[in-house]
Amino acid sequence: MPLVVLCGLPGSGKSRRAEELRGALSAEERPVHVVGEAAGGRAALRAEVERRLSRRDVVIVDAGNELKSFRYELYCVTKHAGTPHCLLHCSGGAPHPSAGPFETPDSRNRWDRPLFTVHGQEPLPLAEIRAALFESRPPPPNQSTRSQPLQSAGFLHQLDRVTQEVLAAVLAAQRSGAQPGELIQVAGASEGLVLSRPLGMAELSRLRRQFISYTKMHPTSSDP
Repeated sequence: MPLVVLCGLPGSGKSRRAEELRGALSAEERPVHVVGEAAGGRAALRAEVERRLSRRDVVIVDAGNELKSFRYELYCVTKHAGTPHCLLHCSGGAPHPSAGPFETPDSRNRWDRPLFTVHGQEPLPLAEIRAALFESRPPPPNQSTRSQPLQSAGFLHQLDRVTQEVLAAVLAAQRSGAQPGELIQVAGASEGLVLSRPLGMAELSRLRRQFISYTKMHPTSSDP
């Protein structure tokens, strides 16, 4: 069933709004789950959302949504599951020194709509949220979200080799003095990489494993 994604700055009232929305939707005898921060970061949070989505349950995501890239990932989850979704933006709050940048949702982006914004203590637009969740059609699946046959062993071998080369290029560039914001060239790639912060071997290896696992779960229709 539908997915509600909450986003906003620290102190904007996201968790309070999540509980308020849970209470309103639970009163309609619908199972409602609020998914918060996960120990494994974005990958674990996404996995929990995918596990919770079902034909009747409503899932409210109250974490990890400050970046539009993650909101897009959740949008793709709803497309794959064939269920509607909406975004609830809690305005207000203030940036936290330890938090990353907040990318304000924009209703011109398909993954940020339907978009509802609440300010301060104003009531939730419950009628509009219900209509978006229960009366609208889910986004149609596309090539990236349809289930595809598993890739060939040759593709996975090539993916393993290429990702190893990317990892090696990033580590070599950092050893040579490359700083965050500088372009890192990877052999055979038409575009370079720009890192926002230094990355060590352990984190790069973890990201590489996550990418390969994601590719196995969401295969393309043909080998490159």
